[in-house]
Amino acid sequence: MPRAWNFSAGPATLPEPVLRTAQSEMLEWRDAGASIVEISHRGPEFMEVAAAAESALRTLLSVPTDYAVLFTQGGATTQQALIPLNFAAPGQPADYVITGHWGKTAMKQAQPVIATHVAATSEADNYRSIPARDTWQFAADSAYVHITANETIHGVEFRDIPDTGDIPLIADFSSSIASEPLDISKFGIVYAGAQKNLGPVGISVAIVRRDLLERAGQPRADIFDYRSQLKAESMLNTPPTWNWYMLGLNVQWMLDEGGVAEFARRNARKAALLYSAIDGSGGFYRNEVQPAVRSRMNVPFFLRDEALEKAFLAESKAAGLLALKGHRAVGGMRASIYNAMPEAGVQALADFMQDFATRNG
Repeated sequence: MPRAWNFSAGPATLPEPVLRTAQSEMLEWRDAGASIVEISHRGPEFMEVAAAAESALRTLLSVPTDYAVLFTQGGATTQQALIPLNFAAPGQPADYVITGHWGKTAMKQAQPVIATHVAATSEADNYRSIPARDTWQFAADSAYVHITANETIHGVEFRDIPDTGDIPLIADFSSSIASEPLDISKFGIVYAGAQKNLGPVGISVAIVRRDLLERAGQPRADIFDYRSQLKAESMLNTPPTWNWYMLGLNVQWMLDEGGVAEFARRNARKAALLYSAIDGSGGFYRNEVQPAVRSRMNVPFFLRDEALEKAFLAESKAAGLLALKGHRAVGGMRASIYNAMPEAGVQALADFMQDFATRNG
C-alpha cells in the first residue's frame, strides 16, 4: 500500500528512506545483539550514535566551534521554560517579539521566572505580519531578545535575521531549522523541537554560544542547567535514545540529499507552487499573511465558503492527502511542507485544490 502525503504540522512526515533504515535496524542494531532501544545510552554503541548525530548536525547547519550543541528531552516548550532559568539573572528582564501563538507561548513559559517585556507584536493584525525592526523597543538591561523564526500556526516567517545589537538574539527554529542556510553566529541561541524537520517528537536541539553558558542565571536544579547538560554530553539522565538515533538518521539523510542549500531550493519551489494554487484560485482560497513574510514551511489557507470545509477535508483524505485541517486557534486549512515532503506531494495537493475549486466554485 502506498504511503499517503502527510501534511501534518508535527509530528510531521519523515523521509521514507529514514523509516526504512530504522525498520531494518529495529530488531538488532548492527552487531550489538539487541535493538537500539535496548542498549545502554552509556555503552560504546550508543555513544557512537550520539557523536555521529552531533557531528552530522554541526556539518548540516555549519555550527561554529564556539557553540555547544545539546540534545534534550521534550520539545521547544521545555526549552522556552529553561532559557530564562539559564540566561537571565534574578531581577533581569527579557524581551519577546510576538508574531503568533508560539511567540506568546514562549513568553508565557518565562513569566513565572522573570519579568517579560513585549518588544514588538503583530497581534493587532491577527499575526499576519512581522513588526518592522525599527519599531522594536527593548527593556533596559535586557537579558536577551526572543523571536519565533517561523510561526507554525499562523504561517509567518522571518525572512531576515534582525539585528539586536549587544543583546543576544534567541530564536525558536522548530518548524524551519535546516530548511535553508542559516548564519548561526548571528544568534546567541538557536533551538528547535525535532518533530518537524529534524526527526521524531520527544527530543529537541539547543545550539548555544558558549560564552552565554557562563551566565549565572536563576537558582535551578541540576537537571535544568545547560552547563550540567553540556558537561554530561546531554546524558545527565537517560536520554530518549530512539529519538536521538532517528534524529541522526534524518540529519544524515539531509546531508546525503545535498544539505541545506539543496533544501532551500526545494522548499522555495514547493512554497511557490502552493501559494500559486491559492492566489490563482480567483478567491476560492485565500492566504491572509503579508506576502513578504509568508512561511515556506506552514501554509494556512481558507475557503471562500466555510460550508465546504468538511467536504474538502473528507475528499482530500480520500485522495491520500492527510492532516490538512487548520489549527483550532485560527481554523481553515493548513499544509505543512517540511523538508521531508516531496514536491510531488505538494503538486498532488495543488491539483486536488484546483479540481475541488472547479467542482464547487
